[in-house]
Amino acid sequence: MTAQGTLITGEHGGNLSLAEHAYQLLKDRLIMLDIRPGEPINDGQLAAELGVGRTPVREALKRLETDHLVVSYPRRGTFATIVDITELAAISEIRELLEPLAARRAAENAGAALRAEIRAKADEISNVSQTQLDQTKLMRLDLSVHRLIYRAAGNAHLEDVLIRYDNLATRIWCLVLDRVPSVAGHVSEHADLLRAIADGDAEKAGKLALEHVTGFEKTIRTAL
Repeated sequence: MTAQGTLITGEHGGNLSLAEHAYQLLKDRLIMLDIRPGEPINDGQLAAELGVGRTPVREALKRLETDHLVVSYPRRGTFATIVDITELAAISEIRELLEPLAARRAAENAGAALRAEIRAKADEISNVSQTQLDQTKLMRLDLSVHRLIYRAAGNAHLEDVLIRYDNLATRIWCLVLDRVPSVAGHVSEHADLLRAIADGDAEKAGKLALEHVTGFEKTIRTAL
C-alpha cells in the first residue's frame, strides 16, 4: 500500500497529498451521484478502493462534510447527503449574485496566460454539439468551465464559496438528468461567456453569467 506521506501527480500536474487525492476522487463521485444520496460510506472500503490508508480517507470525509456533501452521525456512521430539491431557490439566490461577480472579476483580472486558456476552453465548448459526449461527460465539462472562471476571478474566497454552491447545484442537475433535454445546449452557452471574459468585457460577462444561472434554475423547475 502507498505510504501515508507519499505525494501523487494530479490530473493537471503538480503533486497531491493522499488526503487531497482521496478528497478529489470522492468529491467527484458525490457530485456526479456515483455515490447515491443517502448511501452509507465505509471508510475502510473506500481506502481499499483508492489504494490508500484510512487516515487520508477520513481527512477527505471531514472536508466533504464541510462541503455539505456528506454527513456524519454519532454511532451511525457517514452518509452521502440527500439532494434536497427545496434548496434550489436558496442555492440559486446565492449563485445569481456571485456568478456574475466572478465573471466580471475574471474579465477584469485575468492575465494573458489565463485569457489564452479561457479562449481555448471557449473553442472546445463551441464544438460540443459536434462531439458525442454523454450526459455525464458534459456535466464534467460544465464543471470545468465554472472552475476556470472562478480561478480567473483572482479571489480565493469567492472561488471557494462558488465551488461549493456549484457542486450542490450540479448534484440537483444530475438528479433530474434523465428528465431534461440534452445538456449540450446548456454547456454550449458558456462559449460566449468565456469569450466575453477573454475580451475583458466585464459588463457582458456578468450579464451572460446571470442569464446562465437563471436559465439553469428554470430548466430544473420545468423538469420537476
